[in-house]
Amino acid sequence: MARPLILGIVNITADSFSDGGHYLDPAAAIARALLLVQEGADIIDLGPAASNPDAEPVSPAQEIARLTPVVAALRPKGIPLSIDSFQPETQAFALSQGVHYLNDIQGFPEPAHYPRLAESTAKLIVMHSVQGRGQADKREVAPEEIMGRIFSFFDARLSALEGAGIARERLIIDPGMGFFLGTNPQTSLSVLRGLQALGQRYRLPVLVSVTRKSFLRQLVGASIASSGPVSLAAELFAATQGVAMIRTHDPRALRDGLTLWAAAGARIGP
Repeated sequence: MARPLILGIVNITADSFSDGGHYLDPAAAIARALLLVQEGADIIDLGPAASNPDAEPVSPAQEIARLTPVVAALRPKGIPLSIDSFQPETQAFALSQGVHYLNDIQGFPEPAHYPRLAESTAKLIVMHSVQGRGQADKREVAPEEIMGRIFSFFDARLSALEGAGIARERLIIDPGMGFFLGTNPQTSLSVLRGLQALGQRYRLPVLVSVTRKSFLRQLVGASIASSGPVSLAAELFAATQGVAMIRTHDPRALRDGLTLWAAAGARIGP
């Protein structure tokens, strides 16, 4: 049976919430990426700046400096790469390197950048967040409001991107999770339950990233170090809702879980 594509996370950062500083050195980031591919990642998602509420801002020049040696080492190996940045300058660098995906937590809000995006062939991961711009913060959003907000966002943003000449088949949608949806864990859970409706409304691939998120840890009382089981459970639930892509810190666990579910006849994949 079809299964979601797995994006393995490599944070080339000093302050990512779960592994900040672990892969800031280029050699460590490259080794991590290669390991994640061995463990089942179909795509490597390289993040040159953290987006959690406590992270320090990183300039585009810093992002590009962090990415350059890692992209240079991985691209010749034929590994599909995704660059997780909302900075237009960093995105332009990534496109110049021939990456396969741009992953923007702001959902590509800059019309001035659309002509460059339209000229490229990279697929665009268009993420919704309640913040709209910049990294996550801590704000309250009622669970009953969130799906309407997500639909309004994608109605407008997808129309703008397609109107600028960006082909619809290049677009992937991500509703956001955790602090990108607010501080109330129930808000993220309501979006998990709405993933199938989201995919049906837009007829586009849906990506979800729940791995190690605080709303899951709050639900079961887990630490970051012990959040693997609840992360996997949420990822497998997302697979039953038809998501096309799952972004994760632990590709091996997800690959093995999906393999077992497929062998047992569970409905997975878009």
